[in-house]
Amino acid sequence: MELNFVISILDRDKRNRMEKIFKSLGIRISMTMLGEGTATLEHLRLSGLTRTEKAVIGAVADREGTRKLIRQAKEKLYIDIPGNGIMISVPIKSVGGGSTLAVMTDQKPGSGEKPDMKFDYELIYVILNEGHSDAVMDAARPAGASGGTVLSAKGTGIRSAEKFEGLSLADEKEVILIVARASRKADIMRAIIEKAGTHTKAGAICFSLPVTQIAGLRRLDEEEAESGENAGASADGMA
Repeated sequence: MELNFVISILDRDKRNRMEKIFKSLGIRISMTMLGEGTATLEHLRLSGLTRTEKAVIGAVADREGTRKLIRQAKEKLYIDIPGNGIMISVPIKSVGGGSTLAVMTDQKPGSGEKPDMKFDYELIYVILNEGHSDAVMDAARPAGASGGTVLSAKGTGIRSAEKFEGLSLADEKEVILIVARASRKADIMRAIIEKAGTHTKAGAICFSLPVTQIAGLRRLDEEEAESGENAGASADGMA
């Protein structure tokens, strides 16, 4: 059976509406976390805005459940329109035994489906010291990141490994979720490590996860399409 961990990132005032969609489809909500957007302070001051408080909702769904969930989020929350949120599905490779699978799927029988292994987007997961999210995003944006969501966290490193290359594993932490095109992922991660890595006060480490389905990045797709058209026009003019 193909299973996905579906992650929804949206404004907190839409949290209850999204949870109702999950429940209407019989999809079990795994967790809801609270975070905030990563718009630059300069941009916010110019716009007279404050950082947007976000809700991050995660749940497990099979292929059909994932498709229905994203479709309903588009229809009821307009999730595919820029500014209304992002939804991504991350393929689950394995689960902890039959009882876990039964809970996750509500006893649904397996279908023998194989996951689609083509990944146009990836989820970059960054763990950093609390209070340094701006440094991470300042490094990530020039490399191709369009934005991210910050979550509060706390490390749980064991005593024998509390320090690793100067990074404390048990202090207050932040997590930044960045959805990026697979073609830009390596540049973004490299920039984060070089400019905000363990040798800096941010102490950032990062890894990426594949994304099988996505909704809410229409603006990024449109910008890249326009960029491609402009590049083509320039090349024609130079020929």
